[in-house]
Amino acid sequence: MGPTAVRLDCTGGRVSPCRGVFGKTAAGGRRCSAASEVRVGCELGLVVTGASGSRLAAAFAERAAEHPDVGALHVVLSDGARLVIAQELGKERATPHGFAAGLAVSPAGRAKLRTWAEADLAAPVASGSHLLRGVVVLPCSAATACSLAAGVSRGLGQRLGDIALKQRWPLLLGFRESPLSAIHLEALLTLTRAGAVVVPPIPAFYLGGDEMGRFVDHYCMRLFDLLGLPVDRPDLRWRAAP
Repeated sequence: MGPTAVRLDCTGGRVSPCRGVFGKTAAGGRRCSAASEVRVGCELGLVVTGASGSRLAAAFAERAAEHPDVGALHVVLSDGARLVIAQELGKERATPHGFAAGLAVSPAGRAKLRTWAEADLAAPVASGSHLLRGVVVLPCSAATACSLAAGVSRGLGQRLGDIALKQRWPLLLGFRESPLSAIHLEALLTLTRAGAVVVPPIPAFYLGGDEMGRFVDHYCMRLFDLLGLPVDRPDLRWRAAP
């Protein structure tokens, strides 16, 4: 048997050979399924727009920063997001630096955070040559969804979404608007056909209870599932009644 192939992660770092069933290395270092593949230091993009739901964005950012398979989280706040964040989280959080500073993360998690101004189209993540595991738009406003569906990039946040589509990276849209007009539905259909995944923050009522924290945990878990990043929370998954 020849030497095991060396794989690189999305940041260019060396990754251990892919492990198959019962920890055995797949022959020739072949790529295993997303669920079993070893990932080290992947980078994610988080775009926060002007829809209500800043708490969801903060919760996802905290969990992403602490995830062992995430090496960096790039955060962009739209101008509309800053207005909403001031109302929902406080004025001191309504800047990229303030948003990141208010996250409840460990020193190691904080070191993974990268914040970029909406107008900074010279940022590294403004190019598809900077590899990301995926981009999450959370919350995703109707204006942002419609712009992305039309192929329009106004600012770095929408540019990140546009890059994810053209690079065929996972693009998760936490669409926050209700009721939906025909224009919204057409835009979401266009985005879905282009490869995006629309993930509205809808409560999982089967979890039971009235705690908002459980809903937030469940929603973030579903986002990580779609990004192919493991989350060990069986208590948040569907279980048939005994």
